[in-house]
Amino acid sequence: MAEIKKINQMEPWLDEKEQNAVLEYLKSGGWLTEFKKTREFENMIADYVGAKYCSVVSNGTVSLFVAIVALGIGKGDEVIVPNYTMIASANAVILSGARPILVDIDFNNLCLDLEIVKKSITKKTKAIMLVTVNGRSPNMDEFVSFCKKKKIFLIEDAAQSFGSKYRGRYLGTFGDIGSFSFSMPKIITTGQGGALITNNEKIYKKILEIKDFGRKKAGVDIHKSIGYNFKFTDLQAVIGIEQMKKLQWRLERKKEIFTLYKKNLVTIREIKFLETDLENVSPWFIDILVPQNKRGPLVKFLDENGIGSRIFYPAIHTQVPYKKIKGSFKNSENISRTGLWLPSSSFLRDEEIIYICNRIKDFFSK
Repeated sequence: MAEIKKINQMEPWLDEKEQNAVLEYLKSGGWLTEFKKTREFENMIADYVGAKYCSVVSNGTVSLFVAIVALGIGKGDEVIVPNYTMIASANAVILSGARPILVDIDFNNLCLDLEIVKKSITKKTKAIMLVTVNGRSPNMDEFVSFCKKKKIFLIEDAAQSFGSKYRGRYLGTFGDIGSFSFSMPKIITTGQGGALITNNEKIYKKILEIKDFGRKKAGVDIHKSIGYNFKFTDLQAVIGIEQMKKLQWRLERKKEIFTLYKKNLVTIREIKFLETDLENVSPWFIDILVPQNKRGPLVKFLDENGIGSRIFYPAIHTQVPYKKIKGSFKNSENISRTGLWLPSSSFLRDEEIIYICNRIKDFFSK
């Protein structure tokens, strides 16, 4: 086999399709800012997942913040947030003025444990932020039913789950609002970017108001409220449109990559794969669990062999801004200490995956 170049844990995949589309747009005299191409991109997203409304914003953190504010949540309110997630989920709650209530996860899917959530609900609880991690989800029907019963909002942080489903229905479409991210590592990317979907017209109009300076109507300088400039750009949308055309192939390729990794690593007793229903789930990253005392040395060994990897997020309550929060977070802590993401780019070749697996076998055979 020919010498393999450095294999990064994740790389964006942009080719001549995006290049040509951007050049064509620039030559057309487009104004770059949010306009017709943005509407086209939004319509593609809404049509794909089956939502009535979609609004794209500057990034996925902003989309969560806007979702919270659009639902009227703020100072004095509480939002349930998983203790294992990218820190942006909790930060968005803080930035809205509300208080994040950190709850431990289900070890099997890395998502909120509903039984623990039930014990964390108070009179101040206004929403559950359900983060579907790496395309996996809990029983979505149970969460929807519980939120309706308690008359609280369900916000889906599906940043890592665009294109994945629960029982044939796209993640992001179960909640009052669904949020996606299009940052560089995601299944499709616009560099940075986020999207909000909803079937509620009132919520949709509030989203538009918040992200556009509190304007009563786009392009008119009459303002209903204090808003923000969280708008997208047509230049990003041009890239997003081309990325959407490749989405279905990428979703299938991610499943193939996961399957090949698992086939080659399943016999290593120190490695565990999370249960993954490939009928519905397209893993964003290829994740494995390894013994805590082996993870650091494995990362170093892979790097020495030209292979990038990335350890799981720290549990949120261990991060400096949240260290005062107390609670029992056994699963979050365990996952954070043992999880590792392997190279996961959509264009990863089978021979590269075999090379990675062979190096991992070398490490564990020592």
